[in-house]
Amino acid sequence: MAILGLQGIRGGVGTTSITAALAWALQSLGETVLVVDASPDNMLRLSFNVDFVHRDGWMRALLDEKAWRDAGMRYTTQIDLLPFGQLTPAEQENLYTLQAKWSQLGDILRELHELGHYQWILVDLPHGYLPYTQPLLEACHHTLTIVNPDTNCHVRLHQQALPAKAHVLINDLRVGSQIQDDIYQIWLQSQRRLLPIAIHRDEAVAESLGAKQPLGEYRSDALAAEEVITLANWCLLHYAGVRTPVGSET
Repeated sequence: MAILGLQGIRGGVGTTSITAALAWALQSLGETVLVVDASPDNMLRLSFNVDFVHRDGWMRALLDEKAWRDAGMRYTTQIDLLPFGQLTPAEQENLYTLQAKWSQLGDILRELHELGHYQWILVDLPHGYLPYTQPLLEACHHTLTIVNPDTNCHVRLHQQALPAKAHVLINDLRVGSQIQDDIYQIWLQSQRRLLPIAIHRDEAVAESLGAKQPLGEYRSDALAAEEVITLANWCLLHYAGVRTPVGSET
């Protein structure tokens, strides 16, 4: 069993869509998956047919002093979802005051790992190497850092520290874009952590969110969906053997 964090190097690179798509791809390969939304944007639920007005989630439960387990939801027999929950405007303006709650999620992830009910726990992490994300990164066995092949992400790769056990995944690669191709070629030569897989731009990704489904469920024949299957197989080969949660060594 592995806890895999997915984190954008910045906002808007498609991390949440990739998280949902990877969950579907893993379950299509026979794996059991828990998908956890650790981002205050609370967007992951929308890829799993959860109503927009649904407010419950693990963070909402902790803030309201309720049982976080009650926020869990079943999507298929092999995919469960733990939403973040909806914050009030005042809570959104003071995210740093919630740091202790984020730390509790790290403990929750380790507890779920020890129970062994799932072969995979995928965590949609908030972007940025900030104090409240550190306990979550420490709880993950590995992290996929999601990037777009653009100048913004190129600069960030050189000035932002990546998690120690991170691999870099390119998303939204456009065929025919000269600037993207140039950056991609530079990364192939310079980024040692770059995965040998890239997810190409595909309209089906945007459409799947509108349909409130993971990409592979919405369009299994889409190019991006096939590439995410390749990603899932890569994860099975390189990550599935992890057994000991970070922080539990004696």
